[in-house]
Amino acid sequence: MNVFGEALKLCSLKPKTGFYRDGSCNSDIDDYGMHTVCVVVTEDFLRFSFDQGNDLITPMTQYKFPGLGPGDRWCLCAMRWKEAFDCGKAPRVILEATNEKTLE
Repeated sequence: MNVFGEALKLCSLKPKTGFYRDGSCNSDIDDYGMHTVCVVVTEDFLRFSFDQGNDLITPMTQYKFPGLGPGDRWCLCAMRWKEAFDCGKAPRVILEATNEKTLE
């Protein structure tokens, strides 16, 4: 379910996102980072995340991670989004693809 209580929409298949790399922001008890917020990343956010020690730009093939660029949609950790929000760097959220678990 999404934050509206409706069926969760896909966030992105290119690049393939989500904790399970299934294109949606599905989550369960194995997802300690709570990758539930579907966002459209910006250059500003990517730089902010990199400066915080979370490199979302560099591809890491061993994790099937292609690296992100501005305009890509990505299932982001809820706490990372909040941290970026508090610093004025939060990317835009796609509510229809954001998991209702984010509200917890």
